[in-house]
Amino acid sequence: MSEQRPSPGRPRVAVLFGGRSAEHGVSCLTAGSVLRAIDRERYDVVPIGISHSGQWVLEADSDDRLALTDGALPEVDEKATPVVLTNTELVVTDAADVPRVLGEVDVVFPLLHGPFGEDGTVQGLFEMAGVRYVGAGVLASAIGMDKHYMKLVFQAAGLPVTPYTVVTPRAWRQDRSAVMDAVAALGYPVFVKPSRAGSSFGISKVHDESEFDAAFALAQEHDPKVIVEAFADGAREIECGVLQGFGDDPPEASVVAEIKVGGAHEFYDFEAKYLPEEATELDVPADIVDKVSERLRDLAVRAFTAIGAEGLARVDFFVLPNGDAVINEINTMPGFTPTSMFPRMWAAAGVDYPELVDRLLNLAMQRPIGLR
Repeated sequence: MSEQRPSPGRPRVAVLFGGRSAEHGVSCLTAGSVLRAIDRERYDVVPIGISHSGQWVLEADSDDRLALTDGALPEVDEKATPVVLTNTELVVTDAADVPRVLGEVDVVFPLLHGPFGEDGTVQGLFEMAGVRYVGAGVLASAIGMDKHYMKLVFQAAGLPVTPYTVVTPRAWRQDRSAVMDAVAALGYPVFVKPSRAGSSFGISKVHDESEFDAAFALAQEHDPKVIVEAFADGAREIECGVLQGFGDDPPEASVVAEIKVGGAHEFYDFEAKYLPEEATELDVPADIVDKVSERLRDLAVRAFTAIGAEGLARVDFFVLPNGDAVINEINTMPGFTPTSMFPRMWAAAGVDYPELVDRLLNLAMQRPIGLR
């Protein structure tokens, strides 16, 4: 397929959100913020929602509905007009009162979190259709989503990670004793997580062997493959944002920020992340010595490069009491509301939310289609 160039005049941006994963509502929150921030003088915006069942629909161009209401997360309207994306065009599939072809899409902003969106699946669709899009490509998205392979790539690149073991359904069926021995070797407590999920869904802190079965079952509700990680006792939770540079410029790291989880939460779970009444402090920038901050910023850029990320990423660390740092994970489409850590870190670095959205769109429109 020949390379598609952005259309004359205002570029058309399809903002894609929702999706089939458990993070559907979080994606909708992110979309509401981005729709509010996109400069309508510069871009022609088309909001596209993906319902829980996987139906693509033309959503109303309004951010009011995509907000947290009385603690309830928003959802895509499955009854809205169905659309499909085909060879850079959005086509209406069932409507009499709108044009059948909505027009050419210059770039897609996929604000999807979790499986079937952040894991390389929808990125593969865009690659097949020859459509530019914001964020990491197929391989980097898949690696960033799967904590097992993410750790393997980081270890191969010489980056520090938390000790872990992986539990597949087959291993659990065939030899539970060997699984429990591997878990015990990490030392309790441990964290039991779905290997391919986000927003802290399905994560449990397991204090002893008696709690493992229930935690494993909870994690498997989100992913058949489970990862078990050692507890970083006394560690500080520090995050850093990374942005791709333009042209041959290297990636850039934001300031670093710290999460301080309080109240009844033993870790940064879903409620601590997204419910406003929860006792979580976000220190942006983090109160940390410059030497450690620079080390974390360097590691964040190296992690971004190691998986071949594009556009943006957030890298999460544990800083141990002795000053050593290990990478917890990388998110190739981090939470993106104005109160999320990624945009807050960049705002502290001098890049405000609308400028951040504009930069990501420009990065996507400037990169070539196909292998790169």
